[in-house]
Amino acid sequence: MSSFFKAAIAAMLLALPSMAQASTIVARVSVEAQTMHVYIDGQLRYEWPVSTARAGKYTPRGEWSPQWLSRWHRSSLYGNAPMPFAIFYDGDYAIHATESISRLGRPASAGCVRLHPDNASLLFSMVQEQGMENMRVVVVD
Repeated sequence: MSSFFKAAIAAMLLALPSMAQASTIVARVSVEAQTMHVYIDGQLRYEWPVSTARAGKYTPRGEWSPQWLSRWHRSSLYGNAPMPFAIFYDGDYAIHATESISRLGRPASAGCVRLHPDNASLLFSMVQEQGMENMRVVVVD
């Protein structure tokens, strides 16, 4: 085996430990059930109530990788409404914390996926730690 191929294999093997440390996070939102299931490396870790789009609004269905994160975001579309721990996944749509905790478990948003602040903070931290490239947002129903 040539020294070039040996060096290439050695470099790949050295990179494996750091790649193996990243966990895959899947946030699966059921619009029908108004819940989010969070899977880490294929194992269900959390089940949380959410609020998705109220009547006359729409939460897009599909699968995305996060596009960007914003710890203290404020909506430019909805009167500077607070959107802490925002994980933007489809243009203006995000998973974020809400102050309307009593509305979780039923449709109440303008289209985003709202979470309890504790849950939004935890999910946001996991994505920051593991990297946006290691998260998928899946919205069904």
